[in-house]
Amino acid sequence: MKFPTPYTLNQIATIIKAEYVGHDDFPVLGMNEIHVVEHGDIVFVDHPKYYDKALSCAASIVLINKKVDCPEGKALLISDDPFRDFNILTLFFKPFLKAQNNISSSAKIGRDTIVQPNCFIGNNVVIGDNCLIHSNVSIYDNCVIGNNVTIHSGSVLGSDAFYYKKRPEGYDKLISGGRVVIEDNVDIGALCTIDKGVTGDTTIKKGTKLDNQVQVGHDTVIGEKCLIASQTGIAGCVIIEDEVTLWGQVGVTSAATIGKNAMVSAQSGVSKSLKGGKKYFGSPAEEMREKLKELAYVKQIPFILKKLEK
Repeated sequence: MKFPTPYTLNQIATIIKAEYVGHDDFPVLGMNEIHVVEHGDIVFVDHPKYYDKALSCAASIVLINKKVDCPEGKALLISDDPFRDFNILTLFFKPFLKAQNNISSSAKIGRDTIVQPNCFIGNNVVIGDNCLIHSNVSIYDNCVIGNNVTIHSGSVLGSDAFYYKKRPEGYDKLISGGRVVIEDNVDIGALCTIDKGVTGDTTIKKGTKLDNQVQVGHDTVIGEKCLIASQTGIAGCVIIEDEVTLWGQVGVTSAATIGKNAMVSAQSGVSKSLKGGKKYFGSPAEEMREKLKELAYVKQIPFILKKLEK
């Protein structure tokens, strides 16, 4: 998430009432999660396991819960609760805006696009030309949809990330301030759910087709001309490269990468990154030929045991 105008370190520290290490006028350009940070961004870290990663990443400002040596060229914001203060900043720069109409007056809808009755189109949504949005679709604030996109009934674009911190009193939600971006020639089936990014974009690229009842988690990027079959669940921060096929009921774990032209067979569980150009099957998913050999060997076990008994 980039701020509408540059802020200073002093201004940010004032918003969250935090101490800081660095010049008062140190420039702050935005805020992002660690996997998408750029120069000028704030990143937050609240666990010693990730201190080194946060302090050495591309972010220029580290929101941290311990006084540490400040890396050269960076600044620190010292907070007793970085998770809470990251939420404060998200709400400051992306406050929730109550809807006034089913189709917001700030939404931009392109030429020859059809929006069927009972749809919700939120604030600052952009929809391109020649799209078809079927009834009962909800498109939350700030989503961007390209040209020639079809979205079937009951689908929701821009719902919050499933991201929580466990506290003694219960779970504390990380507030989502990102977007959903759908590129040209994408089809989205009925009852699909696509979560917005926490601070960045959840993106579905050109020509990809989603079947009914597909879940796409926050900050995930699905490449061009992919096929995602029904009841597939994709966690947050996943990268699916171009022309990947996921058949029905595939589950993909957070932060995995599936390489170009890979195919994952139905009911497989992707628990780690997979190389492109291969076919996968099983849970955990492995190369299909090897997995099928293993299953064939397993079927021989009763026969082998009977032979041993004799």
